[in-house]
Amino acid sequence: MSKSFRYGFIGCGMMGQEHLRNLAMIEDTEVTIIYEPDAGMRYASSRLVPQARFVETEEDVIRAEDVDALVLTSPNYLHTRQLERISEIRPMPVLVEKPICTSLEQIRTLQKLDKHYPAPIWVAMEYRYMPPIARLIEEVHSGKTLGKITSLSIREHRYPFLKKVDNWNRFNEKTGGTLVEKCCHFFDLMCFILQSKPKRIYCSGAQDVNHIDETYNGRVPDILDNAFVVVDFTSEQRAMLELNMFADGSWFQESIVVVGSKAKVECQITGPTRFWPKNSLGEPPVPILTLSPRNPKGPKTLEIPVDPKLLEAGDHNGSTFYQHERFARVLRGEQIVEVTLQEGINAVMMGLAAQHSIETGEAIDLRDGEYRIY
Repeated sequence: MSKSFRYGFIGCGMMGQEHLRNLAMIEDTEVTIIYEPDAGMRYASSRLVPQARFVETEEDVIRAEDVDALVLTSPNYLHTRQLERISEIRPMPVLVEKPICTSLEQIRTLQKLDKHYPAPIWVAMEYRYMPPIARLIEEVHSGKTLGKITSLSIREHRYPFLKKVDNWNRFNEKTGGTLVEKCCHFFDLMCFILQSKPKRIYCSGAQDVNHIDETYNGRVPDILDNAFVVVDFTSEQRAMLELNMFADGSWFQESIVVVGSKAKVECQITGPTRFWPKNSLGEPPVPILTLSPRNPKGPKTLEIPVDPKLLEAGDHNGSTFYQHERFARVLRGEQIVEVTLQEGINAVMMGLAAQHSIETGEAIDLRDGEYRIY
């Protein structure tokens, strides 16, 4: 019989509860213990996993004998300290939400930890596992249709930041900035799709619309809500991100385009089902993948539906489920980690460099200096 793996959760707010719903569909897994300091989030989590017990400290989870692996879905600025404590007390397999950290100082700490941590650490980059994006990646990496890849562009037109416990996601000091908090998974996608390291990044962005009429303890949020980011890669390929967080009237939320010498491929993805206005627009559109060859010309479009059960379980087009399937295989020794701690660090470094580029008005070198990608 297969061994049942027991999970402990540190932090279990909105994203943590998405993980709970998806883990419930993974065979031979159970959630045994949760640390969540917010009473409302504790109650919501308890309804999803009534068999789990709730404890008063992070350390209670780390030391629990009935835990084989940890899931960290706490606020991002806490991840580094929590990983340090796990490393000190009881290193075990960890799946940790993105971004892995929020500052250059935390990056240095994690780079040291990565050298000696004896168990798998998987950074949760859900976007890799969305079925339409996974199909696009398959097309690009197959090398069959696109020819020489020259450029990649990602557009996200979406809704503003959601409310989080104690409004921690309203300020750069706790998020690393929007280009870390919201966009590190896009920088990860750029590197993964192009299979290359970034060498230079430039960004123009601002806070023009969202949260400017909000105050928390006398402070107005400082997170930007729109940006353009351009990235040059060592492979001489280029990538671009266009982010807008007040464009939630869009039909599709994300569009990813890869252009080669022989063809381009594009996928278009809807946002979370729970935000779709069914009363006025009916059912949301099915994600699509379009291959547009240059010769003979004639785009071909393929629908990439997502299992409705997975759409109900979370806001990421089923990707959280597929990610947990793979992480469970890591625990069984059937595969290796697909998103390493170093890859998570690199994505944060790109986000921090992009934020710094806005401040300085200059392109940031990613091959040298404090923003160097290892």
